[in-house]
Order: sequence, then structure tokens, then C-alpha cells
Amino acid sequence: MDFFAAQALARKRTSRLLALFALAVAGTIAAAYLAAIYILQFTEAGSSQRAIYGDYDPRSSALVLWQPHVFGYVAAGTVLVVGLASLYKWKQYSAGGSVVAESVGGRRIDPGTRDLKERRLLNVVEEMAIASGTPVPAVYVLDDEGAINAFAAGLTTSDAVVAVTRGTLEKLNRDELQGVVGHEFSHILNGDMRLNLRLAAALFGILVIGLAGRGILFSLRHARMRPRGKNNGGGILLVAVSAGIALMIVGYVGYFFGRIIQAAVSRQREFLADASAVQFTRNPIGLTGALKKIGGYALGSKMESSKSAAIGHFFFAQAFRAGLTGLWSTHPPLEERIRALEPGFDGRYFEPPEVVDVARESFVDAGLAQPPPLAGFAPPPPAPPVIGSLAPAAASAGVQAIGSLSADQIINARLLLDATPPDLRAAAHTADGARSVVFGVLLDLDGAVRARQRALVATRAGAEAARQLDAFDASLRALRPEHKLPLLQVALPALRRIPAAELAAFLDTLDELVHADARVSPFEFALQKLLTHTLELGKTPARAVVQYHSFQAVADEISIVLSALARAATSDAAWAERAFAAGGTELKLVEARLRFVSESAASLPALDAALDKLAAASLPIKQRILAAAARVVTADGRLLITEAELLRAVAAALDCPMPPLGS
Repeated sequence: MDFFAAQALARKRTSRLLALFALAVAGTIAAAYLAAIYILQFTEAGSSQRAIYGDYDPRSSALVLWQPHVFGYVAAGTVLVVGLASLYKWKQYSAGGSVVAESVGGRRIDPGTRDLKERRLLNVVEEMAIASGTPVPAVYVLDDEGAINAFAAGLTTSDAVVAVTRGTLEKLNRDELQGVVGHEFSHILNGDMRLNLRLAAALFGILVIGLAGRGILFSLRHARMRPRGKNNGGGILLVAVSAGIALMIVGYVGYFFGRIIQAAVSRQREFLADASAVQFTRNPIGLTGALKKIGGYALGSKMESSKSAAIGHFFFAQAFRAGLTGLWSTHPPLEERIRALEPGFDGRYFEPPEVVDVARESFVDAGLAQPPPLAGFAPPPPAPPVIGSLAPAAASAGVQAIGSLSADQIINARLLLDATPPDLRAAAHTADGARSVVFGVLLDLDGAVRARQRALVATRAGAEAARQLDAFDASLRALRPEHKLPLLQVALPALRRIPAAELAAFLDTLDELVHADARVSPFEFALQKLLTHTLELGKTPARAVVQYHSFQAVADEISIVLSALARAATSDAAWAERAFAAGGTELKLVEARLRFVSESAASLPALDAALDKLAAASLPIKQRILAAAARVVTADGRLLITEAELLRAVAAALDCPMPPLGS
């Protein structure tokens, strides 16, 4: 399934989820209504309320089941409480995937870590991010969890995080770890993360009623019943206890149905994520090896912290014991998942080399060595790195590969990283070094311009930043064009940690470096747009919403984008117009409205504003725009590296991750 189809399916699932959520709320209202009329009928406080509701017959002790006024108040109150609680939780999650990871005890791995296991995990994540064209996500580890598990969280690819347990780091080899990370990248690319967050927020909204009831009962645990007649304290206490019990019952009735919905939505996606992970890595042994280890170790995939319960459906494997004979299971049984990938599975799981008393001793303390890599798998031969100009077909192939991952792409990403100067790659993992690396790739080859840029860095970013530029000079001059954007992707996790107060100054310095020679090259625009869009969206991921569903509404912006790309691809105005017309043929619905605009109207600031508006367009519109853009940059029968990277920057600005072209 391609990126656009997967994202459309995720939106369809969201609509289905909202319908199921409405049914769960309806069940909660029904339970709350029954509890309310019971309290009104049988508590002492009810006598003062009966006069208010005309439905009650004082001459009869029979229970009146239908009381419209009571139902109206209960329904309105339930919807209000559930809605506000869900919005509150969604507001929390809207801050980004890091909030989710930290809420369950995750520790962000320092990109410059020297821990070998953490370094291996970061390398695997970086390779998959570069191969898929997504920003490199922040990586977290749950240090207190010895089980094998992992999850991905976030609203967009710009704020996504990948989190793994300590057990995952300690017990899996590289192939198995790659299989697990590939599974999580499937959730990132298929739009599952946003759905997961909405599901968690909705479930919290239903559960909050039960939590309120439990809170009432907890606050009354030391209260004493007073004899009747003393300010009627006993009656008030009875009402409070009854209300607390009723709220708990009502809340957990809703929670019961919410958990069923959560489980049903989650289970159907796990098989797809498993299949995608195998497709990404071309190594089923890696993923099945991880699943077999979950079945073989005593802890399996069970999470110890109750904080993780609210996001149980996020995880790679079943994180908590499922009640109701598996009705609440958020994941299919291990055996089913393994057989789907390995039809000849004999039911035998991994056998740990030594039994460890997990109640008293951790696997690290026990000194268990990492098992050897799985045998029987020969990786495909490495693809050569991309150099020079590319075949024109690479542009359209890149559009088709948006949001995809394959074994060849991962190998190509590894080759790109390995060919990057080691000192630059190491610096990209630190906060100060990442800034210097970004400044460095913008340095001009002209000596006079380069000197002005260095002075500008010294003035705006400090003498230490300028000193680092000098230290990197030889490596920066040797850096090939096709290595620059992957290097920036590696730097993104460190750049995301720049405080908001410093981010504006960093982006201003970046802008001055770009304009130091009084012109902006396509690469400079691509780099600046990729960084600013990714960093700003990573800070406020909730603003990534669809506002335009019609091609007509964005026809002017499409004209600007295609005109700017056509002029960047050639200096010949006549050729540029022909390239623009070639791109327009991909947009039949608005081809007649498209206009090849003047150079001033298609300036880079105008292109920047147009891309910002198009980022709020629907996915079908974005897909056709990128297909048209690919036609424009290849209309002259060639595709230069700078044109390819500009196309990737346009895709990134539209939140459509495009892998390196030619990979």
C-alpha cells in the first residue's frame, strides 16, 4: 500500500473510531441514567428532588424508568465530562510524541551517546528515517522495563518518537532490533500514530467518570456515619457513597466498551505492520526472532509500569494481560503473528541461555550475553551510492516511493551515512555540533563569500561555532551534494532540542548565511525550507490540519510552485515555460487555470508562502502536485542532484516523506 492510500485509510479508520466512540458514550449515558434514577428513588436525598421532576408519582413507590428531565441532565453532563476530559488529554498529546514517551517514564537517548546498545539503536533508526525520507525521530528508552517491547508516537513525522524498553536493547540482536523498528516505522508511515493518540484520548474521556467515582470513595474512606437526626449527616454520606459507587460503575461500563473498541482497532493493524516490516528489511527472520524471544522469556512483552496501560495499543506486542478471554487483547496472539510470517513454525519459542529470577535480578546483573546473530539470512548486495546526475525516471519513481521503505533503500541509506565524513556525522549528534554542521553545509565555495559567512557565524553564534567551522573545513569541502540532506536529517534530533528562545536566533542566522551572496540557490532554499518546516512543525504538531479539499482553492499556489521549479531547472525562459506546461498535464482538473507566472511572482519568498498553504491541502491534492513537480524538473531530459533535493524539499514541506532519489 502506498503512502497516500495508507493515510487515506487511516483517516477512514478515524471516522469509524468516532462512530464507535459515540456508541460507547451512549452506553455510558444509559448506565449513568439508570444509576441516577436509582439514587433518586432510593436515597433520602431523593425525596427533595422528587418534587422537581413531574414524572415522579408521590402516591406510588414504583420506580418510574423514563424520566426525561433526568435523562436530559445526565446526557448533557456525561457528554460534557467525557468531551472535556478527551479534549484535555488530546491537548496534552498535541504537544508531540515526546510527551507520550516521557509520560510513561521514557528517557530520551542522547544522540551523542557512547553506550554501544543505544548507539546501535540510533543507527538503525537513522538508516530507516533516511531511507524513507522522514525526519529522524527522537529515540527513547524505558529503563525500568525488562520486557521486550517498543512503540512509536506522534502526530506527524516531524514530532514522531520511537521508544523501546531496556529489555529490547539487551535481548535483541541487530536483525531483530531492525525488525521491531521497521514495525514501528510502518505505524509512522501508515498514519497509525495519530489514530492511536485519538483513541487514547477518547478512552481517557470515558474512563474519567470512573476515576471521579473512585476519587469520591477514596476521599470518604475515613468518614463515619452519624446517627439520624444530627444534621442528617448520615443521609448526606450515604448519597456521597452512592454517587461514588454509581460513578465507578458507570465509568467502568464505558471503559469496558472503550477497551473493546481499542483492542479491535489495534489488532487489525498489527498484521499489516508485521508484513510491512518484513518488506522493509527483506528479512523475516529478524522480526520472527524478536517475536519468538517474547514468547521464550519469562517477562515476554509485559510492561511493569501502570503508566503504560493507557497506551497499551501503541506497543509492538501485548503490553498487559488481556482479560475477558482475549477480548481486550490489543495484539493478535504471538503464534498467529509468527505463522503469518513463517508458515512452518513448529510452536517452539526461543529458549533463554539461563533462567533469571526476574523478581530479584535483572538480565544485565545476571550477565547474560547478547545471543549471536540469526543464521540463514543473506542480505541483498549493496546498491551503489547516488552520484552525479540521476536518470529522469528517478523523479517520478521518488513520488511513487513516498512514505515507503525497502531493503535496498535501507542499504543505500547505510552507504550514504558510511560515506559521510565521520567528524561531521559525530558532530551532528550534539546540540552545538549540529548547528555548526548546518552552518557548514551552507558555506560558499567562493573564498570571499565564505569568509563573510564565517564572520557572520562568529558574530551571531559565537567564537566556538566559528572555531568548529574551521575544524570541519576539510570535511565540509569533501562533502558530496547527495550526502548533505541525509546529514541534516541526522542532525534534526539534536536541533529539535534547541530551546524555543534560541530557535529563532538560529533560524535568523541560517537565513543570513543563505543570503550572504545576495542570491539563493535551489539547494539553499531546499535546506532552509526543510529545516524550518520540520523544526516548527515539531514544536507545534497540532497545526498540521487539512483545510483545502479542492484543487480550485489552491490553483494559484500550484502555479507558483510549478513556475518556481521550472525556472530553477533551467535559465532558458522558453524552456521553463515548456517545463511548466509539462507539469500542468498532471493536473487535469485545474490545467486550464494554471498560469506560468513571472520571475518576481515565483520568487523564493512567494514559493515559501505557497508551500505553507499547500501543506494544508488534502493528500490527493499533494500527490498530484508532486507528480506535476516531478514532470517539471525532468522536462529537459535530465535530473541534477540539486533538482532532486529541491523536489525532496517540496515534498517535505507538504509533509510527504520522499526517500533519496535513485535509492
